[in-house]
Amino acid sequence: MKRILVTGGLGFIGSHTVVELQNEGFEVIIIDDLSNTSIKVLDSITEITGTKPDFHQIDLRIKNDVKTFFDNNKVDGIIHFAAFKAVGESMYKPLDYYENNLGALVYLLQEMRDRKLDNFIFSSSCTVYGQADELPITEKAPVKTAESVYGSTKQIGEEILKNASNAHNLNIIALRYFNPIGAHESVKIGELPLGVPQNLIPFITQTAAGIRKELSVFGDDYNTPDGTAIRDYIHVVDLAKAHIAALQRLMNKNNKKSFEFFNVGTGKGSSVLEIINAFEKVNNLKLNYKIVDRREGDITAAYADTTIANKELGWKTEKSLEEALESAWKWQLQNN
Repeated sequence: MKRILVTGGLGFIGSHTVVELQNEGFEVIIIDDLSNTSIKVLDSITEITGTKPDFHQIDLRIKNDVKTFFDNNKVDGIIHFAAFKAVGESMYKPLDYYENNLGALVYLLQEMRDRKLDNFIFSSSCTVYGQADELPITEKAPVKTAESVYGSTKQIGEEILKNASNAHNLNIIALRYFNPIGAHESVKIGELPLGVPQNLIPFITQTAAGIRKELSVFGDDYNTPDGTAIRDYIHVVDLAKAHIAALQRLMNKNNKKSFEFFNVGTGKGSSVLEIINAFEKVNNLKLNYKIVDRREGDITAAYADTTIANKELGWKTEKSLEEALESAWKWQLQNN
């Protein structure tokens, strides 16, 4: 049985990926510092799969702790989620984002190099494209100057990975996500940020639940049909399965280059107001929202061309936007 390390494995995307890994017969080891999640997620994963993953509470910014982990644990592959991820927050906490998102990555890669380990999957982002010149965004789109510190950490992270793969013969795939939403069909895991949500969907569900007074829509003067920003919203379970496909590509030696990257989205863009309307319709409720000023670091529109990922990874999305929005609301109700 192959042992896979999942850093940030109790987070939103990480926990769903752990479930899919276990469903595919992998043994999973989780590292998480619990800075933006709860240890209760470990029990929820166990309830879903019937198997409790091995868990280590480690801050990956502490190099000696990373080394000690690898001294005591053998792994056959790494899926790296552990990073700060809020675009808005990154603009006023830049040094925290650079330290956490890049320092931890370097320490992991150094251990891989020193121990001759292989098979690394990186949680990247469509923010590496900045505001793309053409939509939908293909992998051939240029990586432009990042609009946010978060986006910059993903760009620099990919550069680090490309250089490391060339110098140290590491096989690496970066998955450039668009916007993951929704919850597992069991409603035992989902997106549950600590503090004020930085992403749209948990802010919507918390507003609908009365936890937040109203939803802020950041800007209605973008160059889009209804003036609000457009994103590509992908069900988190579909996204988790993309990681399984990428891991199997590496383990089966089907990768064509030592460093590859793929867009992971649905191929369809939805505006903020379209998401609000769809959420209200599928869940039969009304949201209290107001238009406020644009948020620094946000771009106008981003949605994926997934042709290459569909072909090379043998993966495609299966779940609808409505399924994602319905599951997100069920998850919120479960946790009120």
